[in-house]
Amino acid sequence: MKFLFLSSYAHLVLDPASTRVSGGAELQVALLARELAARGYETVIAAGDIGQPDGQVFQGVKIRNGGKFQTGGLADSLTALPRVARILREERPDHVLVLGWTAWLFILWALRPVFGFQLHFICGLDTEVNGGFRRDNPVRGGLFEFGMRHCDQRFAMTKLQERLFLEQGMPCALYRNLILPRAEPRTAEKTVDFLWVARCQPIKQPHIFLDLVEAMPEASFEMICPCEDAALFESVRVRAETLPNLIFHNGVPYREVQAHYDRARVFVNTSTWEGWPNSFIQSGLASTALLSLIVRPDTLFEDFQLGACTDGDRERFLALAREWFADRTATDAMGREAERFVRELHDNTKETDAFLAGLPAAKR
Repeated sequence: MKFLFLSSYAHLVLDPASTRVSGGAELQVALLARELAARGYETVIAAGDIGQPDGQVFQGVKIRNGGKFQTGGLADSLTALPRVARILREERPDHVLVLGWTAWLFILWALRPVFGFQLHFICGLDTEVNGGFRRDNPVRGGLFEFGMRHCDQRFAMTKLQERLFLEQGMPCALYRNLILPRAEPRTAEKTVDFLWVARCQPIKQPHIFLDLVEAMPEASFEMICPCEDAALFESVRVRAETLPNLIFHNGVPYREVQAHYDRARVFVNTSTWEGWPNSFIQSGLASTALLSLIVRPDTLFEDFQLGACTDGDRERFLALAREWFADRTATDAMGREAERFVRELHDNTKETDAFLAGLPAAKR
């Protein structure tokens, strides 16, 4: 059985020499690909072209250069199409997988009869299945949703996503996020009060975190914010430079980012939408409390006393930040609960088993 993932930058997670930053979806693709390869399955990532050679192998996963499909531009996509088709012809995968929204899901659906693979979609954000992406991007969103509805299988990563799929008449399987195991035990002291980590895009609402920094000059803050939306990033960068209690980074490679969680007492999430945030898992690995403005994955905050979600209440959000800043005993206890949540809910062996069990029976 052979797997092929179409993913812009997942190979960067596997490349030990890479200093570039990739996102949460790419992390999950890389971790699943690595687990499958470790079990003896042939596993390939068709990656976006950033100048890398074709055919490298990292941690048992073969990396093919699929052209510049990751830019989303029409010319780049048309140029990449024959390269992706050639990779499909040469690799002959049984299963082709995409994690997260992209109009390429429609293109792969159109190529499926030619190459005979099964096509599967893994949901990254709730907006991919609740219609939000289609409403914001009518053309690309329509193509994406058509491809999603006509996949051989869909995978949810939260109970909410599972329910949304089923409500729309789309059967699915469920497996949870895999984790990037710690390279070494946590020994760092908690020297940063509040940490924010996300790509700089509107749904992450980075300026709300900067509002918090301004409101609490007595506290220490750290922000890791790699550029995705150039105009938004510039406004964030300029504002961050004026805040003396903030350490600002425009990107940190995955192999280094866990150390930043390790030093933080509280992780802050200001996103409007997420799936199951990788940042919550990395916080748990670091024994770091969680303060979320809006994102409430399933019943996480009810099942574990690891922090709080204020359901969009900005005043309560600020009040809790001030309260927790003054109470290290409380944040230490929340951090221990965050560790427990990762220990109980995220096991790479179990979740890879769940993924494999969710594949259509014909090509397992």
